[in-house]
Amino acid sequence: MNQLSAMRIFAKVAESLSFANAAKELHVSTAMVTRGIATLEAHLNVQLLNRTTRAVSLTDAGLEYWQGCKEVLALLDTLEASVCSATRESAGSLKVAAHDSFVAAGLSEVMAEYRAEEPRVNFDLTVFESTQELAVNNYDVCFAAERRLRDSKLVCRPLAQLRDVIVAAPKYLARRGAPRVPTDLSDHDVLVCSDVTVRSWEFCDAYGSHRVPLRPIFCSSSLIALVKAAQAGIGIARLPASLVDAPMRDGTLVPLLQAFELENNERTLWMLYSGHRYMTPRVRRFVDFAAARCRRDKSPRRGFESILVAHADDALRVGIGGV
Repeated sequence: MNQLSAMRIFAKVAESLSFANAAKELHVSTAMVTRGIATLEAHLNVQLLNRTTRAVSLTDAGLEYWQGCKEVLALLDTLEASVCSATRESAGSLKVAAHDSFVAAGLSEVMAEYRAEEPRVNFDLTVFESTQELAVNNYDVCFAAERRLRDSKLVCRPLAQLRDVIVAAPKYLARRGAPRVPTDLSDHDVLVCSDVTVRSWEFCDAYGSHRVPLRPIFCSSSLIALVKAAQAGIGIARLPASLVDAPMRDGTLVPLLQAFELENNERTLWMLYSGHRYMTPRVRRFVDFAAARCRRDKSPRRGFESILVAHADDALRVGIGGV
């Protein structure tokens, strides 16, 4: 029996609690996974997994063995990575998960720059719309854009603040006019995230906070879908400025109500990763690189502000013309 191979098979089954999913990740047949588990249990003379036609679960012995397997395999990965680091290059695959807004607004550039320095690293990217639908522990690094990050046993490293901006397409404004004050939004078609239960936006001025009820006509859990819908002229959307930087630059979206301050208009871009002492050099290098890249991007960048100022008068002119 190849015990190391059997341990890797068992670890994958224990992670996913599925023989089929483990086989898919290991690129082997389900029958091979089944034989590997049976051989390992026979070797140890103990049952590691409970199997039914509907589910797979760990026995107490299986849970204890899985914890040991993870440490042994992590040590082996560290050893292999250390050997590769002798050539001053990383090697292998990084499992990365990222919020769709960061994928669209900057992750590709980060990966491209990193591969220029570490050409032997491959990326396995998963895109998600909410961390609630994601098992972040299954990835080497996770990039999440959240106003409040749920409790996590991972290291949660803030990278940047993402500011929201209210935008619409010129063709929508030509048809419906531009809102002059926040209360005008109640008479407009609005696009919102479907994972947000609040159907109002809050603004603040010298007189305090004001909640404006909305009339949502388009809901989506995907920020990318909201961008496309706004560009198509369906309605007015509230989106991260970093995500609509390019559309604002090319004029397909116009910022609105810039004289009024949005409440809760910032979310944080987080990088989540394991703080385990056996974190491989490959993961550590990418984590350090991504953090340094984001610090560099924090240097004075007035792109968004210059766009907002340039378009403010245009938005009003379009609105006046559409009335």
